[in-house]
Amino acid sequence: MGAGQFCTNPGIAIVLDGEAADAFVKAAVAAAKDVAKQAMLTEGIAEAYRKGAARIEATPGVTALTGEANASRHASPYIFETTGEVFAKDETLTEEVFGPLGIVVRVKDVAEMAKLAKGLDGQLTVTLHMDAGDADAAAKLLPILERKAGRILANGFPTGVEVADAMVHGGPYPASTNFGATSVGTLSIRRFLRPVCYQGMPEEILPADIK
Repeated sequence: MGAGQFCTNPGIAIVLDGEAADAFVKAAVAAAKDVAKQAMLTEGIAEAYRKGAARIEATPGVTALTGEANASRHASPYIFETTGEVFAKDETLTEEVFGPLGIVVRVKDVAEMAKLAKGLDGQLTVTLHMDAGDADAAAKLLPILERKAGRILANGFPTGVEVADAMVHGGPYPASTNFGATSVGTLSIRRFLRPVCYQGMPEEILPADIK
């Protein structure tokens, strides 16, 4: 959606290796190949996207599953794949590439998944894709994820953002609650306000909002 330019666009998928992971990757690649190239917001953003994709593709231990560089402002989806071991050793793989790019990280077990979660920097959103049988594993991950993201979802995909009471947009504390670090939510307007004191001013010349 939006050429991956929504800031809540999922960029990293950490999955337990096995047949289910194989099916997920196959479906994701097939879906990405059906997406036509889209225009990005600016040529600079498109160029940064191309450079980010090239950086990841050149990383040892990372395999490109689909994607191609486009000219001008256009971008096509990239999907890469790697292992938890490679991902843990190279912090650059956690750096956001703004656009329709995703990395699938295959791990051996929930313990390795938790280890990678602890190593993540702050995220806007984190999603747990699970069923009833995954409750115990999810419960172990949740205390880690609560410190990493301002929005945690189960079995869904993060929407965009709006200025509303129920909306949280930010990473770990204080980004989710500090109005100086978010553009959405109840207090976000304070980010764009500058206080001014009017002392001894005649009422007829005061700004209309405070009369």
